[in-house]
Amino acid sequence: MRTLTVENLSKSYGDKQLFRNISFIINENERIGLIGVNGTGKSSLLKIIAKIDDSDSGEMIHPNDYTISYLSQNPDLNPDLTIIEQIYQGEAVIMKLLRSYELSLLQLERDPMNEKYQEQLYKLQTEMDAQQAWDASANAKTILSKLGIDYFDKKIGELSGGQKKRVALAQVLIETPDLLIVDEPTNHLDYETVKWLEDYLSKYQGAVLLVTHDRYFLDHVTNRMFELNHGTLYSYRGNYQSFIEAKSIREEEALQAEEKRKNLYRRELAWMRRGAKARSTKQKARIQRFDQLESNIGNIPVKENVDIALKGSRLGKQVFELQHAYKSYLGQKILHDFNWLVKPHDRIGIIGKNGSGKSTFMNIIAGKIKLDQGQIITGQTVKIAYYQQENEELDGNKRMIEYIRESGEVVTTKDGESISATQMLERFLFPTNTHGTPIRKLSGGEKRRLYLLKLLMEKPNVLLLDEPTNDLDTQTLTVLEDYLEEFPGVVISVSHDRYFLDKTAEQLLSFQGEGEISRYYGAYSDYLELDKKEEKELPSKNIHTSTANEQHKPLKKKKLSYNEQREWDEIEQQIASAEEIIESLQNQLNNVGSDFEKAQEITKELDKENEKLESLIERWSYLSELIESFS
Repeated sequence: MRTLTVENLSKSYGDKQLFRNISFIINENERIGLIGVNGTGKSSLLKIIAKIDDSDSGEMIHPNDYTISYLSQNPDLNPDLTIIEQIYQGEAVIMKLLRSYELSLLQLERDPMNEKYQEQLYKLQTEMDAQQAWDASANAKTILSKLGIDYFDKKIGELSGGQKKRVALAQVLIETPDLLIVDEPTNHLDYETVKWLEDYLSKYQGAVLLVTHDRYFLDHVTNRMFELNHGTLYSYRGNYQSFIEAKSIREEEALQAEEKRKNLYRRELAWMRRGAKARSTKQKARIQRFDQLESNIGNIPVKENVDIALKGSRLGKQVFELQHAYKSYLGQKILHDFNWLVKPHDRIGIIGKNGSGKSTFMNIIAGKIKLDQGQIITGQTVKIAYYQQENEELDGNKRMIEYIRESGEVVTTKDGESISATQMLERFLFPTNTHGTPIRKLSGGEKRRLYLLKLLMEKPNVLLLDEPTNDLDTQTLTVLEDYLEEFPGVVISVSHDRYFLDKTAEQLLSFQGEGEISRYYGAYSDYLELDKKEEKELPSKNIHTSTANEQHKPLKKKKLSYNEQREWDEIEQQIASAEEIIESLQNQLNNVGSDFEKAQEITKELDKENEKLESLIERWSYLSELIESFS
């Protein structure tokens, strides 16, 4: 059994202890997902195991010929190498042979009649036979093909960020190490490639240690989970779903144990205050026990909640409307005669390949970029919070509490509770003793979390989220998703994360390039499966593109989803109830007489119910059309 044993590993940065005396074993065929709030030391742990960084103390034990490959979030590749040179850069005999063989093939392709190249290739083929390297070559070709890499002689310096990430991923997969460490491997990959990678890693013969925000990916690939929390590493058997179940049980037990400790502490404190004198051995022991309780109380890690259910500003009926909108950027069509209406409470996901114009579209909505033609109408009550891919420029010398107080000293929750900036930082997983920390000392993920908190504290009623899953840890994402579920305003998200969009979007805009945008009502996973099926049926035609003026036209589905069927079963009764309430309110308004304040109150309620009825009728129309399309 080829295993890696880690014993008593510790790491600090300055006065911050990331983890202390953690120990674990990684066995063959284990596929481990590493979970933890940003700033807890996940990346540091990966780098130490990969021998890129040093620990303060501890040791790693493994066979002498044990190999480890590491894929970072932002791979550092040599811009002067060609793709083929980079991919086969390893120093193992078989990697050198594959590198020479592929370079020889390229040379012969350029000059097929060159006898020197022909002879060189023949010798390398003979050596490939002797080294039994053909399987490795076939595996490498499969990996390269699946990752969309077929331009071997191109320089690394000429590639986009996404292409570089795929080349780096191909390199570590081709090396087939004993332990494969990958940090956010699904970034820049499309759905088909992610599904292939899931399958590949699920069957990987060595061990895998991975960090990813893609919880579907995590659930499908892993058979063990590590959680880094308060400097301690917890291990769980099973996938992400099993981890969530086991963690909830552990946290419940921790809460119960902490409550018992607090009760004991209260009794001991009362006894100490009565002036106990340390005359007997029994009394001395009790005082010592009190001292120990006092020092440990509250130190047991318990469930952390990122409570961000803040009250938003009032949002009127009008949100956004684009009329005959045209926009080109860097010679590419983004919008072409595009018409679009956003209503209160809409949950919209924006999808599409890199470079298709998604971020440009978000900047148009946010008022940062103007249309070439047409107009965008923004409601007077709209208050936008725009979470962009790039941080706003944070002053590294400013302390966290100063930065947050720029949005206000106090905020109000939806329940009417007033919360100070200090309390909000605590709820957002920044302990009190860190509030004076200069921003420059925060990790990248911690800065993103701080930036998100500030935006939400400004009480928006429209949230624009551009790739929020790229830098936020799974715990923060989970609570953000819960917050969005309760958020009373509009949410528009650009994302490629299936899990996030399934939880937060009810309709999709798919940017397909050259100004073509299709619309789909339903879950992102359903869209992907339908898209995949339709492409197989009609490979030469992208059947779900539509012109910009085809408002609310869903893709073809064969039946209602479970949630849609339940909604259809209840919606007529909901419409009838809404009509009854409106009729009752109208009668009250007719009989209110000269009570102006009462009339205002009823009118406000009547507007609210009419808006609700309008939304129900629109949804009934959509579901009705959908059902008719099945016949």
